[in-house]
Amino acid sequence: MADETSTPRVPVTYEHCEHIEGPFYHGTKSALEVGDELVAGRDSNFQEGRISNNIYFTSLVGTAAWGAELATALAGTEERGHIYVVAPLGPFEDDPNVTDKRFPGNPTESYRTTHPLRVVAEVEDWEGHDPEVLRQMLDHLATLREQGLDVIED
Repeated sequence: MADETSTPRVPVTYEHCEHIEGPFYHGTKSALEVGDELVAGRDSNFQEGRISNNIYFTSLVGTAAWGAELATALAGTEERGHIYVVAPLGPFEDDPNVTDKRFPGNPTESYRTTHPLRVVAEVEDWEGHDPEVLRQMLDHLATLREQGLDVIED
């Protein structure tokens, strides 16, 4: 039985995203400047040779940290990566790769858009994951890739 005091989750769609307020974050391996725009149609941070049709972002710094750490690790660099505060320049939707697919609802507060994201600031003091936890995630991704299950709905 659902808690009667809880509000049902309203899916975030291109037609209904105005109820989601920032701040929003994007984690990446790329060094960017305030005012830069992230656009769809670029190389994916997570699959070599793949063009990403969307730009992904989140309302949680911890989720953006995964993006930054995985992007740098998968690129084979020892760098920390970057987390930026971003402003969506158009409508957006729940990221279907995690929303209700891996987690009920959208606890990672992950979204995607085909519209640009403008960088408004860099988050300097974010906390990364323990190296062993990061290694476990990379191993899990490698296993999924070997099994052909590393599907990204883009």
